[in-house]
Amino acid sequence: MLCSIYKSLKKDNTYLYINKKDDFADVPAELMTTFGKPQFVMVIKLEGRTLALADVEKVKHALATVGFYLQVPPPVTNLLDQYKADKAVK
Repeated sequence: MLCSIYKSLKKDNTYLYINKKDDFADVPAELMTTFGKPQFVMVIKLEGRTLALADVEKVKHALATVGFYLQVPPPVTNLLDQYKADKAVK
């Protein structure tokens, strides 16, 4: 399965995977508005590949069922909460 990957110019570390290059028909208009103008990154073959921040099986399933996959960055760790939790354990 091939897919095209685009990055958001509005949202850091946010990527959109679609089935066919430049075909955003399956992506909701609201998402495209939030995502901003997509910047093409690459076309990749998903079989036999691992992805850095996304589960390749989830990506393939979303592409097959919904027509796109949105990769967002992991949440930022609240260092104060982490410090408090560490202090509570000790």
